[in-house]
Amino acid sequence: MTDTIDAQELKALVQSVFSPTPEDRHLLLMVDVPDDTLPDTDLWCTRRGLAQEWCGKLDAVKGELGLDSVRLLTYPNVHSNNADLPAWGVFVETDLENLTTDKLAVMDNRVAIEDVLAKVQIVLAPTQLSTTAPMKLLARKHRFRAATMPGFTPAMIPALRIDYGEVNRRVNRIKEEVTRAEALDVHFTVDGKDRYDVHFDLRHRAGHASGGRFPTMGEAGNLPSGECYIVPYEGEGEETSQSEGVLPVQLNDEVVIYRIARNKAVEVLSQGRLSAGEAQHIKDEPAYANIAELGFGVLKDFGLGPVGVTLLDEKLGLHIAFGRSDHFGGAVGVKDFSSPAAVIHIDRIYIPETAPRIQVDLVRLSMPDGGTLNIMRDGRYTIF
Repeated sequence: MTDTIDAQELKALVQSVFSPTPEDRHLLLMVDVPDDTLPDTDLWCTRRGLAQEWCGKLDAVKGELGLDSVRLLTYPNVHSNNADLPAWGVFVETDLENLTTDKLAVMDNRVAIEDVLAKVQIVLAPTQLSTTAPMKLLARKHRFRAATMPGFTPAMIPALRIDYGEVNRRVNRIKEEVTRAEALDVHFTVDGKDRYDVHFDLRHRAGHASGGRFPTMGEAGNLPSGECYIVPYEGEGEETSQSEGVLPVQLNDEVVIYRIARNKAVEVLSQGRLSAGEAQHIKDEPAYANIAELGFGVLKDFGLGPVGVTLLDEKLGLHIAFGRSDHFGGAVGVKDFSSPAAVIHIDRIYIPETAPRIQVDLVRLSMPDGGTLNIMRDGRYTIF
């Protein structure tokens, strides 16, 4: 497999992911651009070049897809993952590798991003910062569908070629079970000796399948994809959330140990530089402490491995996210953070390549009838 994708493969991808209909006339690619606060990187520059290349290739086959237009919209980055999009952008389809927010700011052809989204039907967003949260909300509002591709790199192209029919079967199997369940327990071992257990309240919640297909207007999600996710009950109703326990997370070489109560990280029990930073973060930004997602990625069984980018790596196994949840059906949104720039939804991934000190011993669902179902043991799924 190569790290390039040709026009016919891009056409097949659009057909597979979006199932275009005669009503689909306009496809939009979106990329964010760097500034002094968030400087450019080699991969970011490469990704903008990739978007420019894809725009040209898709434009060449737009007639075969039944489209009237394929355009590329650039916009100033918003400095954090899953923050709301800016009000404006600029259509720029050349020299994207050298584009910055300062250069955009002096252009006189600004357009309102929401006005553009209201007129398109299909969106591909290979951005530096994740747009998944705002795009889910905007897709429902303006009736388009979108594949968000934050941090996409050429190394991920093989993940665009796998059997998404089987991927969908697996993620929907998990979705059925987590939706039926009332609770989920995870048992971890750290460094082969220290046991930690955490209980998540799944009452009043439904699971969601993200299998890399968005055929219905109003849908948005990640591509590459291959996960089921559910937001634990956050206690926004009359009942208190029953999520509680101790959650280990490996950050670089350090394992940070959080005490969870009422679905929030309320204390950091471990010592270390990163532990101290996390303790300060949950104190300064209580919305960050929210357990926002329990995710179950399935792509490891398809021969894929981590590439160092969350977009793909989280789809390889169990992951647990902190922060914003409203885009996934939860209650914590932009209003709950101290500022729009502080909004975050960040995934912590439990696979040996990214968290070698942590073993996922068991993931068990508790059902309303009192029964239980093990869905993962020793880091591998047991229900397929």
